[in-house]
Amino acid sequence: MTKDLLWRGMLAGILAALLATLFARGYAEPLVDHAIAFEASHEAHAHAHDDDEGETPVSRAVQKSWGLATAMVLYGAAIGGMFSLVFAYAYGRAGRIGPRTLSVLIAGLGFLTIVIVPGLKYPPNPPAVGQPDTIQLRTGVYFAMIAISIVALIVATRVRTAVIARIGAFTAALAAVAAYAALIVVAQAILPAIDEVPADFPATVLWNFRVAAIGMQLILWTTLGLAFGWLAERCLLRANARR
Repeated sequence: MTKDLLWRGMLAGILAALLATLFARGYAEPLVDHAIAFEASHEAHAHAHDDDEGETPVSRAVQKSWGLATAMVLYGAAIGGMFSLVFAYAYGRAGRIGPRTLSVLIAGLGFLTIVIVPGLKYPPNPPAVGQPDTIQLRTGVYFAMIAISIVALIVATRVRTAVIARIGAFTAALAAVAAYAALIVVAQAILPAIDEVPADFPATVLWNFRVAAIGMQLILWTTLGLAFGWLAERCLLRANARR
């Protein structure tokens, strides 16, 4: 059963990634072009370039087309596979919740935990925002924030399970939310702040890029939750019919 759910999760993830790619191609990539143009103009003012300097191994045309699509499909397949494993573990343990409802619930929690909460501390930035010598630090703390958010969600789930019999479902849910929020507040206070946005960087480009980045993830997680829920329900119905 897990194997059947796994390939369905990867299929749903690829579909979600393709839809997110279409959105990125139409809305996010023009903003990336603006940011690259801003960066290039500042480099031109800073020092003279040789003719070969500034060239990239992969052209912008490829980055915006096949490069973007390939990266997103691989990302979607990986997220979809992990999503299906979480679903397989949670199904039957999360009470009397149908496959579609559970899939949408997991997608919502995934979007909140992996996208929104880490993004509050370290929002996505376009090219020209961030110093080259801090890229390892920025990457490390961002993934640390994601890991902490996931761990905090697991802790919150355990808190709810531990107290639900004594204080009821509603109060237990509030206790879980409070536990999650407390851990996130502490983590965001401890992790270093990173503010490397150039003073003259266009505020509209920065804002629209961040909105586009969240929009891409929203499309991906929404499609993943809905598509996988439909596929998982059909899979489980067939399995029950065979039994």
